[in-house]
Amino acid sequence: MNFSKHWAATLDDYAIDLAWSPDGHTLAAASAAGAIGLYDDATGAVKHTLAGHTDGTNCLAWSPDGILLASGGQDGCVRFWNAGTGLQAAEVKLGNAWVEHLAWRPHGAALLFAAAGKRLAALNADGTVAHTFPDAPKTISALAWKPDGSACAAACFGHVALWSAGDFSAIKEFPYGNAIYALTWSPDNRWLVAGCHDNAVHLWAPAEADLELHMSGYETRLKELSFSHDSKWLATGGGRDACVWDCTGAGPEGREPMLLPHNARVSALAFQHAHGLLAAGSANGEFTLWSPARKNPMIAEVTMPSAATKFVWRGDDALLAVGTEKGNIFVFRTA
Repeated sequence: MNFSKHWAATLDDYAIDLAWSPDGHTLAAASAAGAIGLYDDATGAVKHTLAGHTDGTNCLAWSPDGILLASGGQDGCVRFWNAGTGLQAAEVKLGNAWVEHLAWRPHGAALLFAAAGKRLAALNADGTVAHTFPDAPKTISALAWKPDGSACAAACFGHVALWSAGDFSAIKEFPYGNAIYALTWSPDNRWLVAGCHDNAVHLWAPAEADLELHMSGYETRLKELSFSHDSKWLATGGGRDACVWDCTGAGPEGREPMLLPHNARVSALAFQHAHGLLAAGSANGEFTLWSPARKNPMIAEVTMPSAATKFVWRGDDALLAVGTEKGNIFVFRTA
């Protein structure tokens, strides 16, 4: 496999979020200072610079059709941007709390879930509010759509709530006695996984009532989660080693994970969409490409000026975009 640097760009602050457009032609990059850049995939040229959010941008999310880019900020607003013109198409004020989490429904009618503090709202693509949910007991800390688009999970301290995309009713609540920092679903819809404050990862199988798993003993609280495209491997951070768990059959609890070593705490993880490579970055600025299915899993190693904050693979897995703490954006090509 060939792995090489394709292009690079520099933001004016910490790279807080990155997102590839569904057609793969545009990379959106947000700096913590607030500005958002739209970059051409082939050259790295800036297509548009969006005003973003004055007090700081927190998150980005492309609509499934690629027409709109949604952004959330410290001003309590969700903004919808027309990707073709770079102009703002709509704005929704959710209150005074920061908008920290955005997630578009992956299938079905266009629907954006947005979380600001304890408030969760479902927004239509034109910026109108489709539904406002009851306030969560604590600040919402993560959102994750079920891959089939039927429901969205929202986490806060003490539980994960699962909300229906059809009528916005509460499907189920999963109690957990601590803070949750990250959520993800396995692509086959089986596992809902939480990265937790108590140095643990917790799994539920919502369709299998009594199946609930827990793996603890991590070095730090756990914010990094990624599933392989076939739902077999769950990669987790939470220390110097990236742990890769086998989630087939009865699940990973009680099994020994594959340990992928790094020289500093893991800061970001991302499996490819349809292939087997895992990108894992550490706090010292290094990142490694791994292939867990191989006897010798290391594929490539890269040193950057600062730690990776985000990895995003383009939809076809041919390009990997990396954001860093010092605002560097690097795009690498795989072949």
